[in-house]
Amino acid sequence: MRTNPILALTFLLCCLLVPAMTAVAQGVAASPTATALTTAYHLFYSGHYERASDMALELRMAEPDNLEAAELRTSALHFQIKRALGASAGKSKAFASCATCPALFADFMTELRHGQSVARARLKAEPEDETATFFLGKLDLNYVWLQSGTLGRKTGWDEYWEARKSLDAVLKKNPTHIRAKVARAWIDYIVDTKMPLGTGWLLGGGNKKRAFRAAKEAAQAPADSFATVEAVFAMWDMHVREKNYVEAVPIARRLALDFPENQDLLKFLDTHDTVAQR
Repeated sequence: MRTNPILALTFLLCCLLVPAMTAVAQGVAASPTATALTTAYHLFYSGHYERASDMALELRMAEPDNLEAAELRTSALHFQIKRALGASAGKSKAFASCATCPALFADFMTELRHGQSVARARLKAEPEDETATFFLGKLDLNYVWLQSGTLGRKTGWDEYWEARKSLDAVLKKNPTHIRAKVARAWIDYIVDTKMPLGTGWLLGGGNKKRAFRAAKEAAQAPADSFATVEAVFAMWDMHVREKNYVEAVPIARRLALDFPENQDLLKFLDTHDTVAQR
């Protein structure tokens, strides 16, 4: 039976246009904020932290209540500090001798306080606001990671508990919240692997196996593209920390296809991807 070319063309156009019209009607394709956030996220995961921070700041200045932009900027500023410090064992001394770190830290704190105040104001008006609850927890967690992980300072306990409580609240209501699942997995992993037994108990306990399981589930779940990317990067980072390179290498290869400019991924693959070296 011969196919009518006019009918075939009409069907094809409908297949192409209906999803596009739906996206426009929902405001997805037409949103300049969504487009700018996509670009900023891509810069961040490509390792261009300064440019990601600048773009996130522009977004947040245009929309002061944009918690996503504030959280992204704190993450980008943290990674700028981490990169500037390098692999130095003496974190306090390295920070003191770092020319750019004090200004980056000041910017981080300003962005953190702004985001926290916006989130808390929204939660005061609407205690069940899931978005505000998540971003308050994630902003708090970014602060804890910077202080205790990157700078080696014993501070941020109030933020730690607020982060844990906020993320647990989100996941209790919405167990499929991918970003909350990943952030909560990091708490489980760090408390289990980096804290002494007594301190870990005081911090509510952790569970490395549960962290890996949650990160894997998050990476495989259907979600917004960068929520999935965050989960995949978490899986890779955890495997690297465990020196489980058999699992880490294929994940890094997958990420490098989408983010070929990420120097951390490329350096890792140069060192550990024995297949590519043959």
